[in-house]
Amino acid sequence: MAGSRSSTTRLLYTLRSSLKTTPYSSSRSPAPPSQITALLHLHRHYSAAPAVRAKDDQEPWWKESMNKVRNIGISAHIDSGKTTLTERVLFYTGRIHEIHEVRGKDGVGAKMDSMELEREKGITIQSAATYCTWKDYQINIIDTPGHVDFTIEVERALRVLDGAILVLCSVGGVQSQSITVDRQMRRYEVPRIAFINKLDRMGADPWKVLNQARKKLRHHSAAVQIPIGLEEDFQGLVDLVQLKAYYFRGSSGENVVTEEIPADMQAMAAEKRRELIEAVSDVDDQLAEAFLSDEPISSADLEAAIRRATIARKFIPVFMGSAFKNKGVQPLLDGVFNYLPCPLEVDNFALDQSKKEEKVKLSGTPAGPMVALAFKLEERPFGQLTYLRIYDGVLKKGEFITNINTGKKIKVSKLGRMHSDSMEDIQEAHAGQIVAVFGLDCASGDTFTDGSVKYTMTSMNVPEPVVSLAVSPVSKDSGKQFSKALNRFQREDPTFRVGLDPESGQTIISGMGELHLDIYVERIRREYKVDATVGKPRVNFRETITQRAEFDYLHKKQSGGQGQYGRVCGYMEPLPAGSETKFEFENMIIGQAIPSNFIPHIEKGFREAANSGSLIGFPVENIRVVMTDGASHAVDSSELAFRLASIYAFRQCYTKCKPVILEPVMLVELKVPTEFQGNVSGDLNRRKGIIVGNDQDGDDSVITALVPLNNMFGYSTALRSMTQGKGEFTMEYKEHSPVSADVQTQLINAHKPKTAE
Repeated sequence: MAGSRSSTTRLLYTLRSSLKTTPYSSSRSPAPPSQITALLHLHRHYSAAPAVRAKDDQEPWWKESMNKVRNIGISAHIDSGKTTLTERVLFYTGRIHEIHEVRGKDGVGAKMDSMELEREKGITIQSAATYCTWKDYQINIIDTPGHVDFTIEVERALRVLDGAILVLCSVGGVQSQSITVDRQMRRYEVPRIAFINKLDRMGADPWKVLNQARKKLRHHSAAVQIPIGLEEDFQGLVDLVQLKAYYFRGSSGENVVTEEIPADMQAMAAEKRRELIEAVSDVDDQLAEAFLSDEPISSADLEAAIRRATIARKFIPVFMGSAFKNKGVQPLLDGVFNYLPCPLEVDNFALDQSKKEEKVKLSGTPAGPMVALAFKLEERPFGQLTYLRIYDGVLKKGEFITNINTGKKIKVSKLGRMHSDSMEDIQEAHAGQIVAVFGLDCASGDTFTDGSVKYTMTSMNVPEPVVSLAVSPVSKDSGKQFSKALNRFQREDPTFRVGLDPESGQTIISGMGELHLDIYVERIRREYKVDATVGKPRVNFRETITQRAEFDYLHKKQSGGQGQYGRVCGYMEPLPAGSETKFEFENMIIGQAIPSNFIPHIEKGFREAANSGSLIGFPVENIRVVMTDGASHAVDSSELAFRLASIYAFRQCYTKCKPVILEPVMLVELKVPTEFQGNVSGDLNRRKGIIVGNDQDGDDSVITALVPLNNMFGYSTALRSMTQGKGEFTMEYKEHSPVSADVQTQLINAHKPKTAE
């Protein structure tokens, strides 16, 4: 403190001296306002209480530190080059010293694909976190999977990030998963920049991709770079903000050479720069004023305007390059800290549990009470590793923190920063950072604080699983390891569910797709040395009702001693389309026909009955139960009596409500050579698919269809044989829709023998 006090004194003395030596120091002329303000501010600071001065002196430390932090995710459609791009980022920032490819022939594989299965299959299965330093800026990066089956990994990464890079393939363009990822970014209000990758590939067309992003993703975007050459002639980039040309020299493109824009590209650069300025002017008033006044717009003004518009999520700057050919990655890194927000520029809110979940805006600085969200769990040989995003305050090793969801106090015994699968120990971390902690007993989505506040962060969106498999260990001796593996995977992945089939007693695992469940079965074999037998994939059907019907049920049982008595009256009706809840219960009884302490047990009975519909035994959704009347007995009425009365009332009324079966319908996107379009479309029709889009992309047809999941098993083999191995497809869950009458009859008839057993 003494040092800061003496420096303040010196500054005060200097200012006073300068006042005496200026022309304004005569008795007739007052000192300039700016100098008076500075003197008054320093005088107040000097005479302030020590605690206030200490706070002021500390402020620049964390402010500068946090201004130089970026938390970003890299997301895209499968095979767009996310992991390859991350590998180059780590190389140029000095985090790794050799570049390895995703499907590396050297057997090493990319740094961020640390799992053996990821390296074998050449896909990312788990999101991986790392951090690096670029020009004094610290960048925390999460590399996410592209496959739709692992969509939860993207959800939880975007929940805690401040910005993102949306990678688009210059040949494939905006594909189905690009649309899903962009929707997730909108859901979590994440500012983003786009990177059009693979400009070295045959058929690369960045302008086609930019137009697709504007039409399909409704992006308000413009290019901030233009390529010098394309395909095998791709040499470098022209920066439209700085008006410079960049070339990437050296064996790994590590030397960025800045030159003047080639003469033959001057006109195009001027045109595209004007297009960029117009696009930003549409959403930024400051730039619009200069643009409409025909004032020359400097690089600094344009850069500041792009930053403001990007952080406000009104504009998406588009970068270009080829990660595989080591071109365009360094300017993209510059774009991350030039245009994406630091933690201080993002508004984060918590719910105050002590004030009925009142919404509270977090300061986002190390000065506030510590608040952190556990967004990802991993089981390691030494215990559970929990990834935390710190939103407020400082987290120190050795301190106690409170899990607000469970109320438990836990000591932070080991704190670190992740670099893919390796951890580097640190003593403390502050707001805006992503860290990992060993030994925290928690679930994904739990909130931790220092105990001074009862804040919880809103959790991430978790989609419902659509496919189930029956699994059982081959050897009975390995049952303990088998259940240990399933428990661990459930904790790690909220979309992976485990249940028991009440009829067969088999263990049923549910997930987002065939690949999702195949990966987990393979991980049980590799990581726990347990061989499992797998049944045929089963679709997660649902049931619902289509019309309103009334119920009036009396449950009466007399068997000596206290009997059971409960009467429930009311009606069941379908919920309106688009309802957020799947089950609603409403008590509209006037008076005390049923004592109020029995009402929760009536609701519990209806909810229990809705877990298994009478058509094929699947859960009933989109249903509203309304109680209008009932009766009770002074002696014989009990919680059990009313719970049973509700269950029987539900079953009695259910058939009157004209129930139907709902099946998961998938949005399927296929890319096939045009010559096979007829065969593929015909096959989709046979699978009861509805074709909703058909576009031409060069020599390929891009078909979009809605197909019942039950008809899509084994489709990859069928598509390969129809297209001589040239077709490819992706699919993602769209919605649950009613099945046709004939399919409903088949499903009910198939269910009858099981219930009869």
